Parts: sequence; structure tokens; C-alpha cells
Amino acid sequence: MEERLKTLAVLLPEEADAALIISGENRRYYTNFISSLGYLLVTREKSWLFVDSRYEEAARAQAKGCEVVLFRKLRNALGDCLKSHGLKRILLEGSAFTLNSAAEMDELLESVGAVSIKSRRLDEIISSMRIIKTADEIEKMRKAQRITENALNETMKLIKEGVSELDLSLDLEFRMRRAGAESVSFDLIVLTGTTTSMPHGVPSERKVKNGDFVLFDIGATVDGYHSDMTRTVVCGKADSMMKRVYQTVLQAQQNGLAAVRSGATCGEVDFAARSTIDQAGFGEYFGHSTGHGVGLEIHEAPSVSPESAFVLQSGMVVTVEPGIYLPGKFGVRIEDMVAVTGDGCINLAVQPKELIEL
Repeated sequence: MEERLKTLAVLLPEEADAALIISGENRRYYTNFISSLGYLLVTREKSWLFVDSRYEEAARAQAKGCEVVLFRKLRNALGDCLKSHGLKRILLEGSAFTLNSAAEMDELLESVGAVSIKSRRLDEIISSMRIIKTADEIEKMRKAQRITENALNETMKLIKEGVSELDLSLDLEFRMRRAGAESVSFDLIVLTGTTTSMPHGVPSERKVKNGDFVLFDIGATVDGYHSDMTRTVVCGKADSMMKRVYQTVLQAQQNGLAAVRSGATCGEVDFAARSTIDQAGFGEYFGHSTGHGVGLEIHEAPSVSPESAFVLQSGMVVTVEPGIYLPGKFGVRIEDMVAVTGDGCINLAVQPKELIEL
């Protein structure tokens, strides 16, 4: 078994004979294999990856640490494996099953004399492993970040009065993919003018106007690992209010970054950023959390949120992304992705953050 599967096997609770993993990100994490469907069965001695005919050849060539089993009917293949190895108590991912799929899995297990263990325990074990990134994982995220930044630098050259949010978004995605990104990390957020006051607005045919903020919340994936960054620039010149808001957000972000270190709580990091915005008189216009974990998923543990007592550890990767959003006027957000260290953090972004007027 590969190291990750060995670790998971050791961490299986005593009441479980095996764990069954179905979510794509977790299957990829433990086997290095990508597929839209599959079932990873993990015991203390051995692991099996069940795939259908679409993935058999690729799985046999690429999957690590497990025996690949072809199934035509999952009930037969999984049932035979459970029976032959005396596996009766199966721990399931609590977050991966819908009510219907959970009922179907219960029926399948019961038909072969096994039972499911429904709890958050498996999710907690997997999260505790995935939350600490290896140097290799961080390097993939750093590469994704460089691709994202290079694309943004080129796309910003297109900013002028009359270009649409959608045109800028499409240009960014094209540049990322051409540079080697596996995909974009999420539906890219490119907004201008009054739409920048919507934290998760959707790019449209809205055109950039002179004096507008243009907000980019973007990211790419490399080998499954995400980057996430936000920059806000101006087409033309910023007025005094725009400059005041921008400098407040920048100071809040710098204070949040300065609070990141192993041993700090997520709530402390959030407070460092949020209190800066509160003191400037814009507290009611910052409604979301200061950040979140990033990895194989764009949003994963931990949540850098108010009053969170979760303690950061070296190897975690989180975002720091405060913002101010003035309804009907404009919004500003600045976001970096950082790796936590013992005495601070390593910023995976190198993109400048001073106010850019184009």
C-alpha cells in the first residue's frame, strides 16, 4: 500500500472492518487516479479500487497502492470482496452520499451480510490527513498560482473602456489552459463597476467604463491542486473614496497575513483583518469569512472565520481575502494563498498588491 493508504489503514477506528470511499477528490488523494465513478475499499491489510469498463485499463496503469477490480454490477464485485475477506462493518463517508445513494448502499451491504457505519469519523480522518500539505502538494499549488498570475498579467493589458467582463473571463481561462492548467479552479469571477460590490458575482456582457474598478477572483488547477487569488484594479484613475477603500482592504489583508502562523487560531487571523476594516468604519460591508483552506478542493478545511478556535499548523494552506463591498457603488477584495509555517507563512502569490490604475 502507498503511504497515504497505509496511514488511513492505521487510523481506521476499531469498530470498522473497512472504509468505503466514493468521492472523486478523496479517491484521487489516496490512489492518484482520476475518474468520475469508482469505489475505494480500504482495510488494515489491503485496498481495492472498483471501477467499470470505462476506467479499467487506465486504473490498472495509474492507480497506486490498491488492487483494481472491474465491476459490471457493483453489488456482485463488492459483495464478493466483502464476503471473501469477512468484512462486515463498513465505515462510509458521511459527506459523499445523498439520502438516496446512502439508502442504496445500505441495501447493497445488507444483501451481503454487512452493515454501514454512519458517522463523520471517516470524513474527519480524511480531513486530518488532507489538511496538512506535503512539499510536493504545495509545489503544485505554487505552479498553479504562477499560471494564474501570468494569465492575469496578460489579460490586464486588454482592460479598456468597452471590453466586457465575459471577454476578460474567457481570455483568462484560455491563457491558463494554454499554459498547462488542468482546468480553472472555479467559474472565474471577473466584475466591473457596480457589480464589484457582489462578492460572488457572475461575469456578463457588462462593459468596463473609465473610472471603474475591475475585480478578478481567479484560479487554476495543476495535477488536481488549486490556486486562488483576487486582485482589484482600476480602468483609468481612482477617486478619493476608491483609494480610501482600497488602502483599507490592503491594510486589512496585510494584517491578516501577519497573523498567520502555526499555533494561531483561525479566529485570530480573521480578527486581525476584520478589526482593521471595522476601525475604518466599513465593518458592515465585510460579510464573509477572511479565508479558507485550499487543496484538491477550492474550499476545504480550515475556515478562517470569526470566533473559530481551530489552530493552524505548519503545512496548512489557507487564503486571506478581506473585502469591502458598497452596494450600488463598488467593491474591493484582495486575496493571497499562503502556506503556514512555524513562525509565519509563505505567500504563494508574488503578484503586486499596490493599487494599479490602467
